[in-house]
Amino acid sequence: MSTDDQLTKIQELDQALAQIAGQIRILQPLQWPAEAEDRFLSAYRAGKPELPDVQLMPRSPDGELDALIDIQKQCDRGHPLGNLIYKTARSYESAVRMLAAIGTPDFTEYSAQLYGLPTDRYRTQTVTPLSAADFFLNTTDRLLGGNQLPDLVADISSKDFGERVQKKLDRFFVEDRIEVVLDPDLASKAVGGSTRIRVREGALFSKLDLAQLVNHEAYVHSATILNGKRQKNLLCLGLGSPRTTRTQEGLAVLAELLTMSIDVMRLRRVALRVRAIQDALKGADFIDIFRGFVAAGQSEQESFKSAQRVFRGGDVRGKVVFTKDSVYLKGLLEVHTFVKVAIRDNRPELVRSLFAGRMTLGDVVELAPYFESGWLQGPAYVPPWAEDPRRLVAVLAYSAFINEVNMSEVGLGHFPAFEERAATSAVRPS
Repeated sequence: MSTDDQLTKIQELDQALAQIAGQIRILQPLQWPAEAEDRFLSAYRAGKPELPDVQLMPRSPDGELDALIDIQKQCDRGHPLGNLIYKTARSYESAVRMLAAIGTPDFTEYSAQLYGLPTDRYRTQTVTPLSAADFFLNTTDRLLGGNQLPDLVADISSKDFGERVQKKLDRFFVEDRIEVVLDPDLASKAVGGSTRIRVREGALFSKLDLAQLVNHEAYVHSATILNGKRQKNLLCLGLGSPRTTRTQEGLAVLAELLTMSIDVMRLRRVALRVRAIQDALKGADFIDIFRGFVAAGQSEQESFKSAQRVFRGGDVRGKVVFTKDSVYLKGLLEVHTFVKVAIRDNRPELVRSLFAGRMTLGDVVELAPYFESGWLQGPAYVPPWAEDPRRLVAVLAYSAFINEVNMSEVGLGHFPAFEERAATSAVRPS
């Protein structure tokens, strides 16, 4: 494991990093003023759409860069804990540089370092977030085109919705208090943290939104940050560091899938954002991206907010974009694969450890000895689907088998024909 001197040095660096990181807010400097939506939609509805005129100020590093670089220089990268602190400090360095480059091409370069690109792929794989997005969009286009899916009714006010969420939070987080607050300026419908979950004031919600928010924001994002803050020996696990975003969002979307909380429009929103990022990187401007969301079935208000997510911190004329929304599908593919491999290799405890703090998948593997020894604590809050590995084993074993079925050779007409052949060929007693 580690000598006392090593651990002392590691914890000193960990504490210094936590102090610096606590002053860095990544999304806050990228927020657009609320009136930008009203101005754009008014012009659009009048038949004269104009690119939004949003001036965001680059964030000055104020000495943070030097401090973050100094921490990296002192880290022993040969030690798993030292390497974690190094990588965390480096990700914050990239974030600081990204915020200092708002509106310039460097902003996208640093964004890609932190969150990746829609076209990223592993050496041993052929799939990318973009290919996954296109697959989901093409598949759901056929479903929606048939007009066979009923409309999802969104008739719950934000106030009523917040009250329902609060009741579920109070039952799950028995040792902590997380407050639901209404925020009219929120680009997302909801965002989870360690002390509060913000819900967009004025939006209308459905019953399915409730399940999605609880399983995604509360049982993953809020749970992991609260569990991480309990790690007194390693404060880094209680930070929402940029390098953990992909695993966090992948885990949260997987939770939606495993609890059947996700719906076709939610899946399409995630996929459409990946496609929009790629189109914007190639030069599509804000109006092009907005129209793409509208054509895909989103309301004008949701289309504006979706396009805003792509261009916040970038350039509404195109090519300079915020790539963060690439992480949802990439993270989903990674976390789903990780869970399957952990179950296959008889390491179900690694799935539970995913919730012990804000970590990457690699962190979970490298820190396993420290969880086993008790130096790091297991999670206090774990969603039901991850608490009992027997549930996951059953689901994943079945999905692994069903993937072997050649669906391209099967149509609905085969089922009555198969039953007819089975009936006529049955062995009858003589």
